[in-house]
Amino acid sequence: MGGISLKGTRALVMGLGFHGGGIETVRYLVHMGAEVRCTDLNPEKSIRSSIEALSNLDVQYILGEHRPEDFDWADIIVKNPAVPLSSPWIAGRSNVETDLSLFLRHCESPILALTGSKGKSTAVSALLHFLKLRYPGTRLGGNSTVSPLAFVHLLKPSDPVILELSSWQLADLRGRNLLRPVIAGITNLMHDHQNRYENFADYETDKTAVFELQGANDFSVFPDDEYGRKWSETSTGKSYLVKKSEPQEKFFKGSFVGNEQIGYFSNGIEREQLLAKELRVPGEVFRLNLLFAGTMARLWGLDSQEILKASASFAGIPYRMEFFLERDGIRYYDDTASTIPNATAAALLAMNRPVILIAGGTNKELDFAPFDKPAKKAKRIIMLAGSATDIWLPRLRAMGLEIEDAKHSMAAAVAAAQKEAGSGDAIILSPGAASFGMFRHEFERGDAFKAAVLQKS
Repeated sequence: MGGISLKGTRALVMGLGFHGGGIETVRYLVHMGAEVRCTDLNPEKSIRSSIEALSNLDVQYILGEHRPEDFDWADIIVKNPAVPLSSPWIAGRSNVETDLSLFLRHCESPILALTGSKGKSTAVSALLHFLKLRYPGTRLGGNSTVSPLAFVHLLKPSDPVILELSSWQLADLRGRNLLRPVIAGITNLMHDHQNRYENFADYETDKTAVFELQGANDFSVFPDDEYGRKWSETSTGKSYLVKKSEPQEKFFKGSFVGNEQIGYFSNGIEREQLLAKELRVPGEVFRLNLLFAGTMARLWGLDSQEILKASASFAGIPYRMEFFLERDGIRYYDDTASTIPNATAAALLAMNRPVILIAGGTNKELDFAPFDKPAKKAKRIIMLAGSATDIWLPRLRAMGLEIEDAKHSMAAAVAAAQKEAGSGDAIILSPGAASFGMFRHEFERGDAFKAAVLQKS
């Protein structure tokens, strides 16, 4: 499908979903003059809110099943990112699109794109916080934010667009010749989604699609580790690195954490303070995420002093080390978006007070070893039931940790955590595992945690 003309096109939306992406795809297609059908394996009661949001549009729904005749009927099929291209319903078809491919065909604005195993949502939200200081028309869309189709008609050609991209979304864009970001970044690469990939190399390959079409005048930002240094050699853009400590290189280009945990930017010759010494969220991980955002904002043209001032007021984002309550001297943090053990380890190590940790859930075939050493820092660990916990809990007990049997509800987990906590402690939900089984998705898990904490006994 070339161009953006969709008038009279028969469009099948595969996967309306819960989070709004499918909704915005439908709205966009109808707005562009397409005839739209939605097919979703969920029954109507499960996605009723999404259907109600589209009640004013002429759309046909096929729910609780997929039918071959609907896929054969369609001129284009717009799939949900969670549906793999290998799905038998779409495998081998040349007319498959996503909301991002439709957006990139339509969009004339400059793109700043960021991916990574963890930290990308915080980094892009901070980048939006920075760029809006000077560019109020800046928009953010993608993985855990709104679909960019929600704002494509509102953009001016000069408005920068920030895209947060998952490996699945990047896989869908590979080979389409659509994603050419002016600034591209990868926050890190960790073992994640190995239940979706045959091997880790395939996962890395999808991630690197974020910068593979960049030109010589574009910028790319990578972590200063074995992966980032390799990518900086292969990227056709101008590469900058984000480093956890003072650089030893004489002409280092990038950003780094210097003395007193202050973030700096270096153009290869001079260094500029980029981040405030005191940030709203504790820990190295948050600081590094802001360094990625600050580096991208600096390369886009913001002054380092603008970024420095804005960094002090950025409070983080919901569901990612979100400090939402202090009661009876106990601080509560919602880090439900931590779905790998590495991220849970980082959350635990970020705290400068005793932690009662709520972890566990559904397995993604990940390695729990990165959490072994940090686990000993927890005052107490409470586990949520699930297939990951079935493996993880015996491992922790074998290390000598005293942990009760897994809890089968969030209310029970919170009650157990509060029983252990006292003034000066923190209770953190940072599961290190997927949410499916007990919850529909990680955000429902986080909301359940907040509700259980805020409920008055």
